[in-house]
Amino acid sequence: MKNLVLDSSMTNMGGVFYPTGHVFALFPDEDCVRQAATALQAAGHRGELAYASPDTILQDIVRTLGTADAPLPSVGAEGDMVRRIADLAGTGHHGMLIAMADKDEADAVVNAIAPEGAVTAFYYRTFIIEDLISQPASDGPQSVVVGTHAAEG
Repeated sequence: MKNLVLDSSMTNMGGVFYPTGHVFALFPDEDCVRQAATALQAAGHRGELAYASPDTILQDIVRTLGTADAPLPSVGAEGDMVRRIADLAGTGHHGMLIAMADKDEADAVVNAIAPEGAVTAFYYRTFIIEDLISQPASDGPQSVVVGTHAAEG
């Protein structure tokens, strides 16, 4: 597994993190990421894997949000996803970017990474972000409330 190096192919036209054809998953620690990578390989996953430390997430991925919501909020959910990723990275969660090869299936990815501790995973497809693993509601502050557990009442 290589280290994540963010490039323009991983952002949308506005420059916000949107790695089309990839799953981005977050884990409580680096060991869980490494175990999930091993589980994916054992399950026959063919796409490349990239590791993202909390610092990499906060410095590279979160910075893509920039002023994307100013002066008006983004029509899409990409800004909300970046804020959810930022919340988790801010509490020490590590990430893994999973390239989806032609024959890879989202369900197989979830079945491999969920038992290894994945707390959330987003599948970035053309025009849609699929929330593969929903994170449980937390008692702590969240920067996103619309469309998340924080909005439930």
